[in-house]
Amino acid sequence: MELLAVLLPLAQEEAEEGGNGGLEILLPPTNELIAGIIAFAVVFFFVWRWAVPAINRALEQRQAAIAGQIEEAEKAKAEAESLRSDYRSQLDQARAEANRIIEEARETAEQVRADIVAKAEEEANQIREKAREEAAAEKSRALAEARSQVGDISVDLAEKIVGESLDAEAHQSLIDRYLADLERL
Repeated sequence: MELLAVLLPLAQEEAEEGGNGGLEILLPPTNELIAGIIAFAVVFFFVWRWAVPAINRALEQRQAAIAGQIEEAEKAKAEAESLRSDYRSQLDQARAEANRIIEEARETAEQVRADIVAKAEEEANQIREKAREEAAAEKSRALAEARSQVGDISVDLAEKIVGESLDAEAHQSLIDRYLADLERL
């Protein structure tokens, strides 16, 4: 407070003596003001004449470079989209081809299975037929052997009954007659 009380009377005295009210403190002397304006105008002219066009050229080049980069980026993006669509198309084709191959494999497997089943049934039928034929042949052999044994037993029995031995021809005719009699029954 005391400082303000001291400075205020001093400021009033200065104002009464100078008469401009402190404007001199803010403004430089007139000759310095004119020299400053001329120096500013010269610097402004040189900057406007040479620096501004150079700056504008640099800005235009930069703008053109950025526009070129944007254009290249757009081209790269379009190419990437094209490649992506090609890839998806190829992927879809590959999936369709895989499904077709799987379906063909299923059909082939079904055909092979059907062929195997048919072949197995055919082989089973052949085995059954062969077994029937073998059974019939075995039955024929067994009957022939039984006839032979029955004939031998009959001859032995007839010899014992008759008490004499028969020759081979008589023996064979006796067997044939006995078998013929058996077959009629």
